Amino acid sequence: MTPAQIDALIHMAVFAATPEEKGEARQAILEAGAAAGIRFASIHGLYMAMGRGEVGGFTVPAINVRAMAYDTGRAVMRAARRLEAGAFILEIARSEIGYTEQRPHEYAVVMVAAALREGFRGPLFLQGDHVQTNAKKYHSPDRDKELDTLRALIREEMAAGFFNIDIDTSTLVDLDQPTLEAQQAVNCDLASDFTAFIRAHEPQGVTVSVGGEIGEVGGKNSDTHELHAFMTGFNAALARRASGAVGISKISVQTGTAHGGFVGPDGKVRMDVKIDLVALEELSLVARTAYGLGGAVQHGASTLPAEAFDAFPRVGACEIHLATNFQNMVYDHPAFPVALKDEMYAWLREHAQEERKAKDTEEQFIYKTRKKAIGPFKRQLWTLPEDVRAAIGQSLEDQFVFLMQKLCIGHTAGVVAKYVTPYMGMATKAETVAAAAGRITSAERKAEGLAD
Repeated sequence: MTPAQIDALIHMAVFAATPEEKGEARQAILEAGAAAGIRFASIHGLYMAMGRGEVGGFTVPAINVRAMAYDTGRAVMRAARRLEAGAFILEIARSEIGYTEQRPHEYAVVMVAAALREGFRGPLFLQGDHVQTNAKKYHSPDRDKELDTLRALIREEMAAGFFNIDIDTSTLVDLDQPTLEAQQAVNCDLASDFTAFIRAHEPQGVTVSVGGEIGEVGGKNSDTHELHAFMTGFNAALARRASGAVGISKISVQTGTAHGGFVGPDGKVRMDVKIDLVALEELSLVARTAYGLGGAVQHGASTLPAEAFDAFPRVGACEIHLATNFQNMVYDHPAFPVALKDEMYAWLREHAQEERKAKDTEEQFIYKTRKKAIGPFKRQLWTLPEDVRAAIGQSLEDQFVFLMQKLCIGHTAGVVAKYVTPYMGMATKAETVAAAAGRITSAERKAEGLAD
C-alpha cells in the first residue's frame, strides 16, 4: 500500500459520509496493518516481568493523542522507529473521547494507519486512560447508569483493541473517613468490580493490563500506607468477586502534578512544580516487591520542565502519562494559522463559558478550555496545508525522540517481543462497519453518555 493510498484510506475512515464507507476503509487499514505485523497487544506481560525484576531501567510513556491525531501518531511512529522503541502506549481518556470526537475504534485505526505510513512494525499498546467514575453522578440517583456507562465504554474499548485499561475510581476516595482502609473502601470495591468485568469479557488469550489508582491527580500526595490499604482491600474484593482472577499490573499515584499543569494568570504553565520523587520511588518499590506489579504510574507530566524526565526511570516509575504539552505544541507552533486559532478561540468564548472560573483571567480561560475546540475543528486540523502539518509534525517528532531517550525506551523493541504476545484476532467486516456506525456495543448504549 502506497503512502498516498494510506492517506486516502484514513481520511475516508474518519470523514466518509456513511458508516459503510468508513467501515470499508477501516477494515482495509486493519488488514494491511495485520499483514505487516502491526497488531494490538496488552503490556501486562512486560509489567509482570518488571515486577519480577527481570527487566527495568526504563519508564513507558503513555501518550494521549488529541489534536491532529494522524499527524501526531505518525510523529510518534517515526520517533519509535528511529530509536527502535517498542515500549510505548497510545491512549485516550474518557473525557478526551468526547471533546476530541474520537471514539475508540476510530482512534485505533488512526494509530494503525500512522504505523503503516511510517514503517513502524510491532505490537501497538492502546490504552483506555482514566476510565473514571464521575463522583457527582455516583452520589446521585444516576449511580447505576454511571456504572453501566463505564462498563459499556470498557466493552467498546476492548472491542477496538484497547487491551490496556486504567480504572480510575480514585474520585471516590473519601479522605474524611477515619482510617486508610475506610478512605479507600469504595475505590477498592469498584476497582475490583471493573477488573472482574474486564476479565469476564477480555478476548480469549489476552490478559488485559489493568491499572488502579489510589490518589486523584491534583489532590493529596500518595504514600505507601495508602498503597497497602488499597492493595489489601482490592485483592480481597477481587477474590470475593472472581476467585483466581488476575489483578492489576500497575498503580497510579499522586506526587504533586496536575492535569494540564499549573497555569498562571498569563495563561502560561508554571515550571516550578515540585514532584515528590522520593515518594514515587518508595511507591514503585513497594508495588513491585510486595505485590508483583510493574510499579507506580506518574500522571500529569507532559508540562514538566525538560530536565525532570530522566528522573522517572531512575526512581523506578513503570509508566508516565503525557498529554497536554503535545496539544500546546500544536496550538502554539509558529506555523499554526493565526486565523484558525482566532476562530477556535472565538468558538470557545461562545460555547465554553460554563468552564470559566470566577478568578480566571482571559488567558487562563483560553488555556484551560482550548482542548474543547479540538473536536469541533477536527476536519480543519486534519486538512491544514501539507507544509504546516509537516512543520508541526517535525516538532512533535523531535519532542517524542527527546522524551523517549530521557525515559530510556530506545532499543526496547526486543524486550517487548520477548514478553508480549500480540492479539492475532481481528474484527469482521460487519463488526467494523457496525463500529463506524456506533453500534458495536449493545443497542441500549447511548454514546452521549460517554462524552461528558
